[in-house]
Amino acid sequence: MSELPIKIKKTPHSRLSEIDFDHLAFGEQFSDHMLEVRYSEGRWHDPLILPYGQIPMYPAVSTLHYGQAVFEGMKAYQYKGDKVNIFRLDKHYDRFRRSCERVCIPEIAEDVFKEGMKALVEIDRQWVPKEKLKSLYIRPIVFASDQTLGLRASGNYRFYIICSPVGNYYSEGIKPIRLTTMPKYVRAVLGGVGDVKVPGNYAASLQPTTKAQQLGYTQVLWLDAIEHRYVEEVGSMNIFFVIGDVLVTPPLNGSILPGITRKTVLELAKKNGMTVQERPVSMQEVVDFHRKGTLKEIFGAGTAAVISPVGVIHHDNYQITIGSDEMGPVARWFYDNITGIQHGEVEDPDSWCTLL
Repeated sequence: MSELPIKIKKTPHSRLSEIDFDHLAFGEQFSDHMLEVRYSEGRWHDPLILPYGQIPMYPAVSTLHYGQAVFEGMKAYQYKGDKVNIFRLDKHYDRFRRSCERVCIPEIAEDVFKEGMKALVEIDRQWVPKEKLKSLYIRPIVFASDQTLGLRASGNYRFYIICSPVGNYYSEGIKPIRLTTMPKYVRAVLGGVGDVKVPGNYAASLQPTTKAQQLGYTQVLWLDAIEHRYVEEVGSMNIFFVIGDVLVTPPLNGSILPGITRKTVLELAKKNGMTVQERPVSMQEVVDFHRKGTLKEIFGAGTAAVISPVGVIHHDNYQITIGSDEMGPVARWFYDNITGIQHGEVEDPDSWCTLL
C-alpha cells in the first residue's frame, strides 16, 4: 500500500447498477468517486477521494478566461487473474508533467499522480468493464483557480482525476474511418502548445471538425501550419502509413502531440523487425504513393481510439480510398498485440502494465 496520505470519503449510494455496460458511449458516464488535490500558499495539499459530483467555482476563476489548464487521458483494463491494469502510467505522467511546465502550472508530485490514481481506480474497480475492448477511461485535469481577470499565472490550482467506463471512441467501432484535410485551418504552430495536452488545442479544432463531419467525414487530418503540405496528426490520434513494407509516421516536430500509443506502436514495430521511418510526409507524396499502388494501409493510434484504420482521405479534390471495409493486416497486428498486452493475453516484457 502507498504511504501517501489520502483521505477517503466514500459515496453512500453507488450508481454502478444504473450503468448499461453493454452499450457504453464514450465519456458520458462517470464512476462513483473522484480524486481532488488543491494547491495554495505555494504547495499541493493532501489528496482527497470523494464522491463524484459538482465542484464549487466562481465565474471569475481565471482558467475560464485564459485557459491555464492541462489534462491527460489513459485507460484501466480488465486483466487476467481478475486484476486491473493501468496502461503506460509512467509515460502519461511524464507527458502530464511536461504539459504543466509549458503553461506554468506547479508540478504535481509523481507519487500524488500515480498513487492517487491507483487508489481511485482501486475504489472504483467494479467500474472497469469486464468485456474485452472496453475500458475505464481515466481523465486527470488540473486548472487555475484564482479569482482574477488579470492575465497572469495563477497562485491557486485544483487537480482532479475522474473515471468513465467506455466502449469504442468512434461510432464506426474498429471499421475504417473517413478523413479530410482542411488547409484553411491549422491545429498548431511550432513554438506553440501543439505538443502538450491543453484545452485550447481542442477548442480551436471544433469548428473545422464540425464542418468535416457535416461533409460526411469522421475527423480532420491536420497539415502543417506554414506550407499546408505536410501531414501532422488527426484530431484524436497520431497517423501512420504503410508504404510498401515500411511503416511511416510524421516526426515529433514541436507541433504534434507525442502520443503514448504512437510510442507503443513504434516500440513494438522496431522490436519485431519492421522498417520504420519517422520523417516528414507530404500529402502530395501520399497521393502519389496511392496512385502507384504502394500505399498499403493508413491507420491512427491514440489512447481513446487505440488503433483505428483509415479507409478514406479527401485532399484537394482527390480522394484516397484504401483497403476493404476491414482493418488491414498491419493495423490488425498492432491492434491485437496492444489490446492483448492491455488485457494480459500477450506478454508484457517491458513493464507497460501497472497491475492492481
